[in-house]
Amino acid sequence: MERKNINRGFKRLRVWNDAVELYALLCEMLIGLPFELKKTTGNCIDSAHSVSRNIAEGYCRRSIKEYLVFLNYALGSSGEFHSSIYSFKIANQLTADQYDRLDTLHYKVENRLIQLIKSLQKKMKEGNWEDSF
Repeated sequence: MERKNINRGFKRLRVWNDAVELYALLCEMLIGLPFELKKTTGNCIDSAHSVSRNIAEGYCRRSIKEYLVFLNYALGSSGEFHSSIYSFKIANQLTADQYDRLDTLHYKVENRLIQLIKSLQKKMKEGNWEDSF
């Protein structure tokens, strides 16, 4: 049974769904790395997970200013994620195919996130934001 309310509306956002997919794909790919890399892989997983969590938290704040703050946190986590997977690639801890799959999905998430931020900045400038229930 799908539970729905106004506070769970972020689940309809393509960028949030793509960010969750990115987290799941990353977890699948990093599962076999050696124990010595657990802290590094944990940090990378945290950065991927932080993207969707910050999108959701910002959405639930209801204030457009707060929403934008959390979307910018998500964008920062997105940059951290890209730096992590690029480092894994350079260190031969991800195959070229794994990196490409992650990078392709990440690029999609990052661009959708940027477009959402631009859209909300426009709404804020025009005063087209309803923050009441």
